[in-house]
Amino acid sequence: MTKSEDTRRGIVYRVLTLVSVALIAAAFFSPGWWVSLTAPNYPEQSFPQGVRIVFHMDSVRNGCDIRVSEEVEVTEALDCVHEMDTINHFVGMFPIASGGPVEKAFSPFLFAMLGVMLLAFAAPGRWPRMTVSVVGYGAVATWMTMAMYGDNGVRLHTKGYVEGMVVSLGQDASESARNASLAPVVQMLQQSLADSEAEEVGAAADSDNKDAMIKTLRSAYRIDDLKRPIDEQEDWNGSLMQVFTWHYGKSLARWFNNPERNDPLVAMMDNIAQLLYAAIIALMALMVFAAWSARSAFYWILVLAPMALPVGFLAEYAAWLWWYGHSLNEMGAFTLKPFMPTVFGDGKVAQFATHSYPAIGFGFMVASSLMLLLAGLIRFKQLRLAGDAAARM
Repeated sequence: MTKSEDTRRGIVYRVLTLVSVALIAAAFFSPGWWVSLTAPNYPEQSFPQGVRIVFHMDSVRNGCDIRVSEEVEVTEALDCVHEMDTINHFVGMFPIASGGPVEKAFSPFLFAMLGVMLLAFAAPGRWPRMTVSVVGYGAVATWMTMAMYGDNGVRLHTKGYVEGMVVSLGQDASESARNASLAPVVQMLQQSLADSEAEEVGAAADSDNKDAMIKTLRSAYRIDDLKRPIDEQEDWNGSLMQVFTWHYGKSLARWFNNPERNDPLVAMMDNIAQLLYAAIIALMALMVFAAWSARSAFYWILVLAPMALPVGFLAEYAAWLWWYGHSLNEMGAFTLKPFMPTVFGDGKVAQFATHSYPAIGFGFMVASSLMLLLAGLIRFKQLRLAGDAAARM
């Protein structure tokens, strides 16, 4: 292999890798999948896209656009996340916000880690690889630690994640009935907090400001904290670990307030989050070791892990759909046998037709994987030819 051929292969695989980094970043900020329900009682005139939601890496968002009508001027899109939650709860299904809590909480750190892995893979030489790895993983570890355990750490997460939490708070029902049994003094304090929360919700809607939305979460948290026994109450610190576990429990109990069933799920997700935090730190330490030598088998994890992103996304998506369909609550208005919701394509549940298809973000992931496959093959051939040339010397 001539030096010019080696240089050309190096340029090509590095360009492909850097383009893949950009595609993975675009996938994070784009919808990855969408689901829609259609039925005769949701006519196309009112629901032109059906009851549609879109899955982002950090949240589930409304997929319904503003309806165009000559008779009525519509200025705001239907809230199809809430509408689908309402439909699902009749058959005993948990709210959408209760799915993938750990994945959504860790999503920006996982994607950032994948980005550092690819930058290290593209770096020219051992010491550039080591520099990118140590600095990059160190920055991700610091960011993740401050977010997960630091005061007001939730502010270090994405705006979409915080907004998804705030939006789901407006979907609670029969709150006043549950509060009626509280002591009058507690009810007065709770009302004061609720009034403050209402002001902050308005501020969040008006300014579209992450800080205002976090204040809304804090107010809601303090209201819920008053319902606990005094020895179990915990001051708000705003860490991502505290916020996500509280919000997950609140989501599970939205329709079916069953502590015997919900509390173990909350504890399990809290433990999984703690383990995942440690696993990410350990994996990043391993990736620093992997960057030391391009001849090591560990080196190829730098490109293989990001390449598997669309497969991982689909596996997670299918697993949570299975959980939804096999965790039906007997308190639902209708009895339905456990089922597997449609992962891809069209299906049917009761009188509803279901539609589940990839969105542009998943396309970005697939395109990135194809580029990384090509980049990996070029790099493998480059290293093999360089090794053969060294062996002949």
